[in-house]
Amino acid sequence: MHSGTFAIGGDVAVNRIGYGALRLTGEGGWGGPADRDGAVRVLRRAVDLGVDLIDTADAYGPGSNEELIAEALHPYPDGVVIATKAGQCRPGPGKWVPLGRPEYLKQQAELSLRRLRLDRIDLFQLHRIDPLVPAAEQIDALKELRDEGKIRHIGLSEVTIAELEAARTRAGIATVQNRYNVVDRRHDALLEHCERAGIGFLPWHPVDQGGLARAAGGAVREVADELGATPSQVGLAWLLHRSPSTVLIPGTADPAHLEQNCAAGALTLSSDQLARLA
Repeated sequence: MHSGTFAIGGDVAVNRIGYGALRLTGEGGWGGPADRDGAVRVLRRAVDLGVDLIDTADAYGPGSNEELIAEALHPYPDGVVIATKAGQCRPGPGKWVPLGRPEYLKQQAELSLRRLRLDRIDLFQLHRIDPLVPAAEQIDALKELRDEGKIRHIGLSEVTIAELEAARTRAGIATVQNRYNVVDRRHDALLEHCERAGIGFLPWHPVDQGGLARAAGGAVREVADELGATPSQVGLAWLLHRSPSTVLIPGTADPAHLEQNCAAGALTLSSDQLARLA
């Protein structure tokens, strides 16, 4: 893996291909792992491959995803960063409800610390801005957690430029996590804004398998064939080339797929290939 590094918040350097743990705990992140031993092996293999950013959330499981990460990796190897989120509750399978009351966010941070067996969370992200709670109150709750030493850096997820800038008037924001990939570029302007501000951009759903399948007869497939790679690897490589601020968190429960994802960091796209993908 030769994807380079990005310094989250200016001081937490991570390789630009990380790992998203959602798929380890059931469909849509609901329930426990279907194969607990297999999930543990995937997490440990990711670290062996040089992955040093693991992305999870209190809502994955709920809770069991964080517990699984601690089971597999604690005591954490030097340099391994665990990023988690709060701000969505799960009243049932397939249900995601924003919940940003300050007392809830603080409670969930405490529970994440306990489940992950951490004294401080390096990157704690607001999973969604709750439209029923003033955004300033949600950001202030995270700032208080940071001031107390319970979290190191604050991230946001699924925000607009205006929401990001409003949050930045109250607290430093280290990362943004919005849906973005080679066939879904609705957040181009936000990505470029983050790059100018030195904010990390963590595209969730970085490989849109359905979109890539629909585009398989076009430029993505052509470039994949030229490089002896898969369309998914080309999609990941494109994200790395797209901006120096991108930090990828592809998820999988399959060790072979994990290795393919990490290998995408070694792909070099020519200017001609980038032009065709654009």
